Amino acid sequence: MAKVLIIYYSLTGNTEKMANIVAKGVEKEKVEVEIKKVEDVKVDELKDADGIIIGSPTHYGSMASQIKQLFEESRKLQRQLVGKVGAAFTSSHWVGGGNETTIMDILRAFLIHGMIVQGEATGDHYGPVALYAPDERSSNQCEILGQKVARLVKRLKEEVE
Repeated sequence: MAKVLIIYYSLTGNTEKMANIVAKGVEKEKVEVEIKKVEDVKVDELKDADGIIIGSPTHYGSMASQIKQLFEESRKLQRQLVGKVGAAFTSSHWVGGGNETTIMDILRAFLIHGMIVQGEATGDHYGPVALYAPDERSSNQCEILGQKVARLVKRLKEEVE
């Protein structure tokens, strides 16, 4: 069965709320989902997932250092994540606070691993963004992200088998 791993860091609880909403979208597509705080993730777990979705608050226009540390550790997995699906989301306190740069930093790390990233033609193009706690708009974007990643994971897994 296809599996999506959702990893997040949350200081205020807002990014955690988003992670749970993303998980609902994955579950709607009947794909196994696991949600983990970044501090509970062992880097080798990334190899066991078909899709990896990472959520981080925006810190100084980029991902939280805890998420960055996971990527630093993931260097030992070079070439072992090729073809997996990656996606990202963020929460912040400001409209122009670096939301898109945070998501792009996470997506760039996925691309360096040879992972597949799907954009969104409408809404939050790079990944969902919430200002403070997720509102109706950002919650909808989170659920859509979960569904899209799950659908892509299923499609890719079927082609491989």
